[in-house]
Amino acid sequence: MSKKLSHFNEAGEAHMVDVSSKAATRREAVAEAFVELNAAVLAALPQNPKGDPLEVARIAGIMAAKKTADLIPMCHPLPLSFIDVEATIVHASTLLGTQGGVRLRATAATVAGTGVEMEAMTAATIAALTVYDMTKALDKSIRIREVVLLSKSGGKSGDYRRS
Repeated sequence: MSKKLSHFNEAGEAHMVDVSSKAATRREAVAEAFVELNAAVLAALPQNPKGDPLEVARIAGIMAAKKTADLIPMCHPLPLSFIDVEATIVHASTLLGTQGGVRLRATAATVAGTGVEMEAMTAATIAALTVYDMTKALDKSIRIREVVLLSKSGGKSGDYRRS
């Protein structure tokens, strides 16, 4: 089976895919981003003068999911049924060889004719950028990494789970 990119017509021009014939079904997607922070920045999170960075990041991610179609040109505006962003502090482990930071997990759901992967990915990414914005005064070497789709369900293409 040969797959092709759906956002291009036969002439190679970008276009929004017509999803009007697709059934409106429940669709859900979960995405994650990781913000690598050093131990000093992690310890300073609760004392941030701008407010709690993790709570601000959660709200920013929720707001961003609702604006996804305004940011990504060929993305359909969707009636979101649910959006949530969880922020979890992850401490470094020399035993496991892992860096410390904040894991941001976004879940989006809708009943529509197309999926919510982009809304979940946008929420996780903007939440990560918000953590960076609120902590950059302490360290400019912060890294945002591993923005990934963890799972999606519903729709014609079926379910997906990152292994």
